[in-house]
Amino acid sequence: MSNPFVRIVEPLDPKQPLKKFFNLSKLEDVRYARLPFSIRILLEAAIRNCDEFLVKKGDVENILNWKVMQHKNVEVPFKPARVILQDFTGVPAVVDFAAMRDAVKKLGGDPEKINPICPADLVIDHSIQVDFNRQPDSLQKNQDLEFERNKERFEFLKWGSQAFKNLRIIPPGSGIIHQVNLEYLARVVMDQDGYYYPDSVVGTDSHTTMIDGLGVLGWGVGGIEAEAVMLGQPISMVLPEVVGYKLVGNPQPLVTSTDIVLTITKHLRQVGVVGKFVEFFGPGVAQLSIADRATIANMCPEYGATAAYFPVDDISIGYLIQTGRNKEKVMCTKRYLEAVGMLRDFKNSSQDPDFTQVVELDLHTVVPCCSGPKRPQDKVAVSDMKTDFDTCLGAKQGFKGFQIAPERHNSIVKFNFEGHEFELAHGSVVIAAITSCTNTSNPSVMLGAGLLAKKAVEAGLTVKPYIKTSLSPGSGVVTYYLRESGVMHYLSQLGFDVVGYGCMTCIGNSGPLPESVVEAITQGDLVAVGVLSGNRNFEGRVHPNTRANYLASPPLVIAYAIAGTIRIDFEKEPLGINASGKKVFLKDIWPTRNEIQAVERQFVIPGMFKEVYEKIETVNKAWNALHAPSDKLYTWNPKSTYIKSPPFFDGLTLALQTPKTIEDAYVLLSFGDSVTTDHISPAGNIARNSPAARYLTSRGLTPREFNSYGSRRGNDAVMARGTFANIRLVNKFIDKQGPQTIHFPSGEILDVFDAAERYKQAGHPLIVLAGKEYGAGSSRDWAAKGPFLLGVKAVLAESYERIHRSNLVGMGVIPLQYLPGEDAGTLGLTGRERYTIIIPEKLKPQMNVQIKLSTGKTFHAIMRFDTDVELTYFHNGGILNYMIRKMAS
Repeated sequence: MSNPFVRIVEPLDPKQPLKKFFNLSKLEDVRYARLPFSIRILLEAAIRNCDEFLVKKGDVENILNWKVMQHKNVEVPFKPARVILQDFTGVPAVVDFAAMRDAVKKLGGDPEKINPICPADLVIDHSIQVDFNRQPDSLQKNQDLEFERNKERFEFLKWGSQAFKNLRIIPPGSGIIHQVNLEYLARVVMDQDGYYYPDSVVGTDSHTTMIDGLGVLGWGVGGIEAEAVMLGQPISMVLPEVVGYKLVGNPQPLVTSTDIVLTITKHLRQVGVVGKFVEFFGPGVAQLSIADRATIANMCPEYGATAAYFPVDDISIGYLIQTGRNKEKVMCTKRYLEAVGMLRDFKNSSQDPDFTQVVELDLHTVVPCCSGPKRPQDKVAVSDMKTDFDTCLGAKQGFKGFQIAPERHNSIVKFNFEGHEFELAHGSVVIAAITSCTNTSNPSVMLGAGLLAKKAVEAGLTVKPYIKTSLSPGSGVVTYYLRESGVMHYLSQLGFDVVGYGCMTCIGNSGPLPESVVEAITQGDLVAVGVLSGNRNFEGRVHPNTRANYLASPPLVIAYAIAGTIRIDFEKEPLGINASGKKVFLKDIWPTRNEIQAVERQFVIPGMFKEVYEKIETVNKAWNALHAPSDKLYTWNPKSTYIKSPPFFDGLTLALQTPKTIEDAYVLLSFGDSVTTDHISPAGNIARNSPAARYLTSRGLTPREFNSYGSRRGNDAVMARGTFANIRLVNKFIDKQGPQTIHFPSGEILDVFDAAERYKQAGHPLIVLAGKEYGAGSSRDWAAKGPFLLGVKAVLAESYERIHRSNLVGMGVIPLQYLPGEDAGTLGLTGRERYTIIIPEKLKPQMNVQIKLSTGKTFHAIMRFDTDVELTYFHNGGILNYMIRKMAS
């Protein structure tokens, strides 16, 4: 081999000379032992893949010299061990691959070169919705409807699994991507092509970081970037700073892992960790199970870091055995990690590496809490929930305000449901969902919810029938231990039946609310509430009719469902009054940590994991019965409204086009802070009065057949019309929420898509103005593809979410950033000007460019191409164009 580090290759076991590894301890470099454990994984990958082309010796030296180079904006390559996708992001990836094969063939190349080199797993978990609940057969009905709606998509994915090598599909009904990754797909140490090396992963879902809790370094990337990795390209990344997060102390008896992660999320938002790795250490880590660590790592995107890494320790090794992994392979994993200095003892402070910065949390200070009503970082202690919500009601419209007039705070609307009269008020709970891999992967909170349900039922408590309750586990293992431990029956009695195995309510697939409930909310203009054990609660995400949404632990989800309102002080007010007239308080039914742990030890056993996962790829009969074509080139069906060949590569030639100055661009939209990818490219329901609905209607579909935006990401015609279609969009040009803007040449207020089409027909380029954290939230490539198709050439923002900026780069859309201390306000920008962005011939990473306004004013902004590789992508018109030219030449 041509690798310059071949001298440190040796067998892990002398009895198996063909099974080798790069022994990093043989580097004999004192800097290695001081590196954060997460950086050691980047180093090993660089050494193993060093070919003096994609990965150079200089890159290895930069990583080894991390302590110095972390502050110097140094670019390093990283080739992860594998890629993971879910179906909302996976379908467009496979569509892109199919279209890239067509493009390579047109350019005279071999289309089969477009094939994953890096192993990829695609888990179908985003398609199922809570259409049915509180019925004995809700699960089957929801799964049947999922297949009815998505058969075309599923057939396409099945074609992809046959047409492309190294692409494995985990069928629908198996679980949630990150929980399946944690319990089944993750290796911790790879054994591939004769070498052992650390498992690492990038995924087309921002919560890929959940796997960091097991000691597998992983994070979310844009779908476009993931496609390049699948084709063998390294990720080009700036060598990150690493914040050491020291955990000390023991959690209090009533505190859950959910409370801990919501506390950490708020803390790290305050610290500021965007673009950095967070690595956990300290004796407190040893008090946390792998499920607890995974919960904390899952919400990494919510506190803004790139990764939230827990190095492998003996508890990690024990988890691999508990979840039914092969014991011999697990022992080999431990042997390898010991050999390369990557096995951690959190109680041994002499192992503590160097960090950029250290922050600390005493776990004993954590109290039960929720987050909301509109952002996951807005933590509220449970004891303060009632007063905090009342404050939010009257506060100015914003992240913590609804601007309801004081005289309307106590409004009540009566309505009928199933022959009985009920009342709704501000703060009434209408959705209560135990959902999301954040929590359903954690037996302690799931069994805690089950035990609380048991005590609640035995105390005579019930949940009002109009509240949409649901339980959507992240894997079949959860159902197994809930059933075996005897608590499933009680969960069902309170309405928390299993409705499906997938993300469901957490991603907005909450399904419809009863019509009488919606009418009551609308009539009273009520701030109705969703309570969910998820990781995101951005406005408009969970359900259009729940303006307030709170993240909470599964036991608290049930508690608030029983109470029926968020406006309750659990310490002073009863959850309810039973048939005997007795007041029942939350403290009367809350299970202790010891109770939960006793049940967990008895019922969460390796046999369950083995039984569920041995048949995961074959158990779904509906999937097995699907027919898919066997051709290597996909035959596009012009009648399909789900799968369509995208126009990204139309007119592509082998010759590069010189980037041109953007002249006299109009501003399509002007935003404030924290515009999320949910605002830019919603995943949920398609509104009946939207451009996407009009398009689908013109294709002969009825509203019942619209499905969701997320399910139609394989069709650019739908997704372009769905761009900026969130009903909660706040555009500064318009004095009310909604997906509209001003078409300045005519002065008309139009749907965003219709305005963009007018501009495009007239040949006018477009830009978007935004504030801080533009593109926060899910890693949606359509949040970049959509604006690209609308004709948006650049975005000018105060700051960007990491993955979204990468996606913009991947589509050739220029991410511009105001200079420090400047913003639209300080520069006097109204958005009604026209903008000329001067693109110089010679470009450099993060260079300043001049912007001229039609008013005569000029200013400068930073062009956020952060690396030379990103500039290469820009010169090619995007990363996919670059890959096509590379494969076709």
